[in-house]
Order: sequence, then C-alpha cells, then structure tokens
Amino acid sequence: MENYAINNDGFVAHAQQIASPNFDARPDAEISLIVIHNISLPPSQYGGNGIIELFTNQLDPDEHPYYAGIYTHQVSAHFLIRRDGTLIQFVSCLNRAWHAGKSNWQSRERCNDFSVGIELEGSDFEAFEDAQYQTLNKLVTCLNNSYPIQAIVGHSDIAPDRKTDPGPYFDWQKLTHHHH
Repeated sequence: MENYAINNDGFVAHAQQIASPNFDARPDAEISLIVIHNISLPPSQYGGNGIIELFTNQLDPDEHPYYAGIYTHQVSAHFLIRRDGTLIQFVSCLNRAWHAGKSNWQSRERCNDFSVGIELEGSDFEAFEDAQYQTLNKLVTCLNNSYPIQAIVGHSDIAPDRKTDPGPYFDWQKLTHHHH
C-alpha cells in the first residue's frame, strides 16, 4: 500500500485539497499532538456536503434545523476521512486549524496551537469503517515521519467535560501507532 507523504508546505499529496479560511499561524510552529474527532452533518447522516460546507463557512442555516445553530461557527480541521476512506485536507499542517476548542493536554491549554486535527466521518453511535482506519493509519504514519508527534488522543481526552468524540465505537487497537 502506498504511503502518504507531506510536502514542505504541510500538505499531503494524496489528499483532496479543499481550502478552509478558518486557520491562523501556530504561535510556536510546534506540531506534537494528533487529535481524533468524529463529525457528521446532519448528525448521523453520511455522504453529504455538510462537513465541507461547515469548514468553508458555506453552511446553509435553512437546509437542516441543526445547521441553524452552528452555521456561524468558524471551525476547521486539518483532515477529514470520509466513510469510504477518502482523505480531504482543509488546512496545512503548518498552520493552526480550529478543531479542539477549549482544551487541555498534560496541563497545556489551547491544544490547537500544537496539534493536528483529524475528523472521521461518523458518530458516537456506530462503528467506523475499515477503510477509515486504513486511511487514518497511513496518515498517522506520515505525520509521525514528518513531525515530532508525542501522542494521539481523542477530542474527549483533551476536553472531557465538553466532548465525547471519537466516541465508544472508535477502536484504538486498530491504530498502528498506539499512543493513547
């Protein structure tokens, strides 16, 4: 299986590139943490453009009741892995994406400053697809080879009072590099 590679600009060649405007500079240029999330828009519905629209500030509040509450949020992740394993990149790894929110890892706050955010299309209520784990493992290997990654955590590990993702159905044992 072909491995992914990250270029000097922080982009994975194999990923579909969809630029998000929701990013800024990393304060210290540090990339040491991988944060895994799950997301589906509308909730528990897969395959649509909702996630892409959210990360590019194009979500239509009239399209779904859930969207009315979130369409003004400026959020992004570096990567999205769809149900079929397709990899989409929204933000260069060198930049800070806005995925973690208020967070804390090993007594350090603002995890966005030093982390890469990976969203898996999914929910807290059902298993992820094997294709997603395959893409995730290739991506994590690539990130480990490119940056001084110290740990891989779930969103719930760094924001336990706010977040539950990647949820009970995410199988940490399927990660090749198991830092959790």
